[in-house]
Amino acid sequence: MSHDQPLPDPLEPPDGLQGPELARAVLDAAKARRENARTQRRGQPRPGAESGRRLRGYSGPGPDPRDPQLLGSMLNRLVQTRGWQRPTAEASIFGSWEKIVGADVAAHSRPVKLENGELTVEAESTAWATQLRLLAAGLIKRIAGEVGHGVVKKLHIHGPAAPSWSKGPRRVRGRGPRDTYG
Repeated sequence: MSHDQPLPDPLEPPDGLQGPELARAVLDAAKARRENARTQRRGQPRPGAESGRRLRGYSGPGPDPRDPQLLGSMLNRLVQTRGWQRPTAEASIFGSWEKIVGADVAAHSRPVKLENGELTVEAESTAWATQLRLLAAGLIKRIAGEVGHGVVKKLHIHGPAAPSWSKGPRRVRGRGPRDTYG
């Protein structure tokens, strides 16, 4: 063959066919084109799936990134892509305190702050603070089981805060009253 003439396309029907043979050849060529396009697309990602561009038209019968998604799965994907696993684990301690420590303990205590793996818990009375100090190791294990290991490494348990006497019309300068608060 000379370089001037293009090579014949194997997917095109041969010339010189007529009638049913031509129809069959055209149909076979169309099927071959469709199969060739399908095999070329199999190795490539779906258009718009990861490129960030928006797809147009209807999504069709199969799964598509434009289909409605469950809110929980979308939030999980967002947390994973942004690297928010640790902050969400820390926040879940405050949000689900009752579930983590139990209803009885949660009724008499509350988490106040979490900094550098150290959780500060405030108890409603000094008796409950003492009880929580005795239960500290078990509480850390429960927290680790719910939100993950290493999120809380140490507990600081405080009793109730004494009322402030520094404000009001009858304020006394100096150290203030010294009776049962302390």
